Amino acid sequence: MKHPHRHRRRRLGLASAVAAAGLVGAGLTTLTVDTASAATARQVEKLDRGVVSVHTAGGNLISWRWLGTDPNDVSFNVYRAGTKVNSTPVTGSTNYFHSGAPAEADYTVRAIVNGVEQGDSVHAVQFRTGYKDVPISAPAGGTTPDGVAYTYEANDASVGDLDGDGALDIVLKWYPTNAKDNSQSGYTGNTVIDGIKLDGTRLWRVDLGRNIRSGAHYTQFQVYDYDGDGKAEVAMKTADGTRDGTGAVIGSSSADHRNSSGYVLSGPEYLTMFNGQTGKAMQTVDYVPARGTVSSWGDSYGNRVDRFLAGTAYLDGSRPSLIMARGYYTRTVIAAWDWRNGSFTRRWTFDTSSSTNSGKGYDGQGNHSLSVADVDADGKDEIVYGAMTVDDNGSGLWTTKLGHGDAGHVGDLNPSRAGLEYFKVSEDSSKPGSWMADARTGQILWQTASGSDNGRGVAADVYAGSAGAEAWSASDTTLRSATGASLGREPSSINFLSWWDGDTVRELLDGTRIDKYGTSGDTRLLTGSGVHSNNGTKATPSLSGDLLGDWREEVIWPTSNNTALRIYSTPNQTSTKITTLLHDTQYRTALAWQNTAYNQPPHPSFFIGNGMATAPRPTVYTP
Repeated sequence: MKHPHRHRRRRLGLASAVAAAGLVGAGLTTLTVDTASAATARQVEKLDRGVVSVHTAGGNLISWRWLGTDPNDVSFNVYRAGTKVNSTPVTGSTNYFHSGAPAEADYTVRAIVNGVEQGDSVHAVQFRTGYKDVPISAPAGGTTPDGVAYTYEANDASVGDLDGDGALDIVLKWYPTNAKDNSQSGYTGNTVIDGIKLDGTRLWRVDLGRNIRSGAHYTQFQVYDYDGDGKAEVAMKTADGTRDGTGAVIGSSSADHRNSSGYVLSGPEYLTMFNGQTGKAMQTVDYVPARGTVSSWGDSYGNRVDRFLAGTAYLDGSRPSLIMARGYYTRTVIAAWDWRNGSFTRRWTFDTSSSTNSGKGYDGQGNHSLSVADVDADGKDEIVYGAMTVDDNGSGLWTTKLGHGDAGHVGDLNPSRAGLEYFKVSEDSSKPGSWMADARTGQILWQTASGSDNGRGVAADVYAGSAGAEAWSASDTTLRSATGASLGREPSSINFLSWWDGDTVRELLDGTRIDKYGTSGDTRLLTGSGVHSNNGTKATPSLSGDLLGDWREEVIWPTSNNTALRIYSTPNQTSTKITTLLHDTQYRTALAWQNTAYNQPPHPSFFIGNGMATAPRPTVYTP
C-alpha cells in the first residue's frame, strides 16, 4: 500500500522532523512530527529547456525539461521550423512523438503560462541515429621513468554549466592506460581533465602533473556552481606541477615526489578551485587533511593513505558546499569547504581520530564512494560515508559499526515508511552481507547472512510486482523486497540503473547495455554501438543521469577509439510528468559525486516507481 498523502506532505516544501524507530515487527512506535515552517529554497542551475529530438524508424521523440522554476500547471506547444505540430497543448508530460518526421527536423518548444504562450526554447539537440557524438581529443601519450609506454582513454565525466549559457557542459577525466589501483605499485601517466561543450568545443585542459598518481581512488573532481554566479566551478586535489587551463603551474614545476614504486608519499598536497569557463586556478590551499605519517592510515607503502572521496552538499540548506575526504579503512577525515567571493573558507572538519569522535565507532566505516542526502529531514544535507553518517554541522550522526563496503544506495526505497532508507553491502565476511537501514538513525531494518566479501549491491524499483524498491547483491541468491522478503530471480546485473522506457520502473545499466528486469529473464532495450565502458570490471559509463530532455536518464559512453563521447537518450514516449531531476538537489549532487572512486548511480530524494505518488515539486531558486 502506497501512502501518497504522507509522501507528498514530506517532500512538498514542509520542513519535517521525522523520527522513525523500529525493526520490522518490533512493536516500536513511529513518530512523525510536522512543522509549519516553509522549506528553505535551494540554489540550482538556471537551465535552458534542454530539448532533444531522438529519431526512430517511426519519427522523432521530442522531450524537454519541466524546470523547478516553472509553474505547476505549465503546458507546452512543440514547433518544427516555426510550425506547431501538436493539435492541443501538451499537459500531462514533457514529451511529444512527431510521427513520420525526418531525423534532421528542427524543433523548439514554447511554454504556456497562464494561457499565454511564451517565446521559443533553444533548438533541440538532434540524436539522428539514436545517439549524439561529442568530439573529444586525447592527450598525447608518454613513457614512464621505467620505460613503460602509455596512451589515454576517456574515463569518468561530470556536468555543469561552465559558461553560464543555460546548457550543461561536460568535464571529462582522461586516464593513462597504466592507471593503477592504490594497492598496485608502479608509475602512471598524468591524469588530465577537460572542459567540453556539447558541440565538442574544448574550453580548457588541466594536467594534474606527475605528482598526482592516476587511479580510481586518487582524483575525485567536483563540478558545481558553488558561489552562485551562474557558472560552475571545478574542484580537485592538485600538487606541484599541476598545470591549469591557462598553462599556469601550481607550486614547483620541477619537483618530482614519486618514489621508486611510483607512489607519491611526500611533498605538498593542495586543493584547487578552477574557473569552469577558463580552467584558471582561482585559489589553491593545503589539502585537508595532510597525509602526515603514512603508516597511520593503515599501511606503510601508500595504499590506504591515498583513498580520497569527494562530494557536494547543501550543508546550510540553501547553498552548496564542497566535501573533500581522506581515508575509510581506518582513520577518516572529511573537510567541508565553502567557495564564496573567490576564496575558500573551511566550514568544518570531521576527524575520527579527534577527541570528540575517537572510540565511538566512526573509524573504518567508509565506502569506496559516498552519498549526500537530507537524511534527518531538517532541510540540510548529511554525508552518508558508508556504515556511518556525518551531520550537516560536521558531527557524527550515527554509525552501525558494520564496516567498509563497495556500494551504497540512499533514497526513498520504501515509500510506505517515513523518511529515507539506505542499502549497503559489506566487505567483511564476519558482517551481514547486506543491510537496509533507516537513513536518519542507522537502525537496521533487515539484513542478509554474513560469510563473504559482498562486492556489489543495488537498490531500486526494478520490478512492478513488489511495492517500493527492490534490493539485490552479489553474494545473495535472490531479489529482495523493500522489507527484505525473497522475490525470486535476481537481475542479470548488479551495477548501474537507468529510467529508460516509458514507465516509472527503473532499468538495469551494465557495461554498454540497458536491460529491463523480468521474473523469468531480462529484456535487452539498448546495446551501445561502438562504445566502451570504464573502470575495468566495474564496467561503468562515463556518466549516467537526467542530463537532457525529460526526467528519463541519458547515458554517456566513450567511443571505442576515444574520439567522441557518445550520448544516448531514450526513444520511448512516456505519459509521466516529473520535474527535471537536475532540480532535485539530492539527485543533482549525486551526479556530482558519481565519479568518486567506485561510481554509483544517482537516486532522487523521493520515490519514483510503480504506484508512485504524484512527484513533488522542488523548492528552488536560480542565480
